[in-house]
Amino acid sequence: MEILSSRTILRPEDYSATLGFYRDVLGLAIAREYPGGTVFFAGQGLIEVAAHGGSEQQARFDGALWMQVRDLTAAQTELVLAGVKIVREARQEPWGLHEMWIADPDGIPIVLVEIPADHPIRRDSRTATD
Repeated sequence: MEILSSRTILRPEDYSATLGFYRDVLGLAIAREYPGGTVFFAGQGLIEVAAHGGSEQQARFDGALWMQVRDLTAAQTELVLAGVKIVREARQEPWGLHEMWIADPDGIPIVLVEIPADHPIRRDSRTATD
């Protein structure tokens, strides 16, 4: 199977509130809009907020959105000033990443992550060839 692209689709109970959160509070750039939905750039991924859905019959999203930021302390300050509740304060995890948790208007967890310069994710594991 060849995957050409992917995105996370959210179907919130309150479309306007969720749209405003991702657009105005988090400041995500709009990739495209269509009648009843907006797709946002989220780093190398896309998040779609769809106006259709959001009913009790729909399966509840039971995961988290993972978003890497350049400076977690600056992101936390910006979010607090915007009135966003911090679910879990920024801290370094045992696996070495710096993480902070917030939630969107429907309570979907958002993990904001800063990757330290010395973390294995940033290291080039390729061997040098002459």
